[in-house]
Amino acid sequence: MGHRKYSAPRRGSMAFYPRVRARSLESRIRSWADPKLEKSSLLGFAGYKVTNLNVLSVDDREKTPNFGKNVMNSSTLIATPPLKIIGVRAYTETTYGRNAVFDAFAKDSDKFLSKKAPFKFKEGKLEEINSHIDKIKHVVAVVSSYPNSASLSQKKPFVWEIPIGGKDTKSKIDYVINNFGKQVNIKDVFEAGQFIDISAITRGKGVEGPITRFGVKRKQHKSRKSVRALGTLGPISPAVVTYTVPRQGQRGFHQRTEYNKRILIISNSDKDSDFKINPKGGFEHYGLVKNDYIIVKGSVAGVPKRLIKMRFPIRAISKKVIEPKVLEVLVK
Repeated sequence: MGHRKYSAPRRGSMAFYPRVRARSLESRIRSWADPKLEKSSLLGFAGYKVTNLNVLSVDDREKTPNFGKNVMNSSTLIATPPLKIIGVRAYTETTYGRNAVFDAFAKDSDKFLSKKAPFKFKEGKLEEINSHIDKIKHVVAVVSSYPNSASLSQKKPFVWEIPIGGKDTKSKIDYVINNFGKQVNIKDVFEAGQFIDISAITRGKGVEGPITRFGVKRKQHKSRKSVRALGTLGPISPAVVTYTVPRQGQRGFHQRTEYNKRILIISNSDKDSDFKINPKGGFEHYGLVKNDYIIVKGSVAGVPKRLIKMRFPIRAISKKVIEPKVLEVLVK
């Protein structure tokens, strides 16, 4: 038999290497937008995935074939209980990167938060931040999100840093002082019609072969010994199997970030709200939504109850925020 005399692009993307399990159920956001907000606020938020559903709305995208028509959008429901600002940290810029010059934490008697990390409260520490204002370049809030406030059984909170956006450093510091130790709702950060970036850990699939993991072509049905396997692992020289060769291994449970997801609805589960989203008996694998929630257009990574982190878009499609006209929410 001869070899094939044509070529083709490689199967599978190298952009997502290494395809290994994420370190934690909590995704990491290492880049934040700077939208120059007129009113200071957090530059991100978090929620918990509930389910997928359909939203009937009026297409408001001008110069598109369906403009002004009713369209059905496959969407995702995310429960967004309030975040609590439990601390503040200020950074300065040096030739070696960012250095923390100040931090302060609120007084909190929550025993589950103390298990997360030993946050030390000191009376009058917060007021000292103004003495460092000349050095401060970045102001971030240390926030906590409690899963048990969103129908989950986990009591230990998630704790991470979210930058604060605003016109200048003074306005950011004032925002922290005014909201120190208080809760922040999703409506204080985002609004309906806005585009956001979403980061989460995908659904884990376990170990998969190269056919499923990379989309490698199956061999012919009379192939000797194997069909769902590679035809070659590479040339005889160099005498190693390179990392670019598609092999079996972990599939899923990776961190993924999706850009520009549009918020269709921001509401709450009260009886007086415009949309009744809770079905009888609650959602499968989740339960009842008991607090604020958002519905974003499109799919979101992860399984129900997975922590979903959101931020202002770093590659914004449009700066205009037009609230979509939603006609009906169809719960599956």
